[in-house]
Amino acid sequence: MKTSEPSPLSPFLPCGLATGIGSLPFTEPVEALAMIRKYLPAVPHWPQLPRRGSAENFVFQFLRPLVDTALLTVTKGGAYFDTAHPAWPDRLTELYSLYFAAEEGNRDALEKFALPKSSAPGFFAFLKDMRRTGLHGIKCVKGHMVGPLTAGFQLKDECGRLAYYQDQLRDIIVKTLAMHARWQAAALSSLGLPVLLFVDDPCVGACGSCYHLTLTNEMILEDLNTIFSAVHKENAMAGVHSCDAADWSLLFEADLEIVSLDVYRFGDSLLCHAAQLANFLKRGGIVAWGIVPTLDGAFEESAGSLLERLRTLWLKLIQCGVDRERLRDRSLITPACGMGLLSPELTEKIYRLTGEVSAFTARYSFP
Repeated sequence: MKTSEPSPLSPFLPCGLATGIGSLPFTEPVEALAMIRKYLPAVPHWPQLPRRGSAENFVFQFLRPLVDTALLTVTKGGAYFDTAHPAWPDRLTELYSLYFAAEEGNRDALEKFALPKSSAPGFFAFLKDMRRTGLHGIKCVKGHMVGPLTAGFQLKDECGRLAYYQDQLRDIIVKTLAMHARWQAAALSSLGLPVLLFVDDPCVGACGSCYHLTLTNEMILEDLNTIFSAVHKENAMAGVHSCDAADWSLLFEADLEIVSLDVYRFGDSLLCHAAQLANFLKRGGIVAWGIVPTLDGAFEESAGSLLERLRTLWLKLIQCGVDRERLRDRSLITPACGMGLLSPELTEKIYRLTGEVSAFTARYSFP
């Protein structure tokens, strides 16, 4: 089979390699890393471990500067922005000063946007493990982080209003995430391998919803592209993962290399965006096909049944004008979503299926 040449959008040609989304149901990194090494040897990811407790929440992992500057007030019930506090202007000044220094390349300032070791032991264990065991056979390493919509829809101000719909709060969330993305991309790049960094943001599907009438494509693209720009400054590849239905044409137009979705449940939603998908792949984009369900139903699936499901979808897309060779060459195989709340037994089944489907996909030839 003829192989497509890498294009400027993404120099990485995965050809059906397997990777994961992020979270795993362990409390110790060593268990998670062993599973990742076993089933995802070519594109391993660092493990998020939500069962360790609230410290692994996105606020403490990816928005720590907002906590450190007291812009975010943390309580037992969660976190909120206290915009009425007399010190609010001074706190804003502190954050923006830190942001601009980091954006200009000050590495000490950028370090303030790092994952705290107490909140992301899986990340630092991953780096250590990669250096200790060696990088033989690894094509890329993958990171992940919360997206701006998901964060902005969960955080509120002192009056209970969603942070995302307040320009000032939205801006500091996006800027903080952008500098975290740059830090994470740089930290992973220190391994000397290509880096994929996924922004996990299922809330991109909220555009057009009757619950979010003022949310626009322009808002979403502006915020995501700000984060992608920070990733690209560290020569890493940027992606978005959504485990919900979305307007995929929006993401195909964004300044990113990878679109990751739950195709087990929402694969047919790509059909009405086939032309945009074809253009995305032609430009060198990659699709991460979340074909392995992260549900109990995974116990009833086999690599063969999932491969047939993926093959059926691909043939439909080919009939809609998508190039058959690019579909395979520019594909990653993944679980549909993260697995932090599943059982270890189900998680291992899902990762085993992901690896098996990947092996079949790498050899797959369309009729």
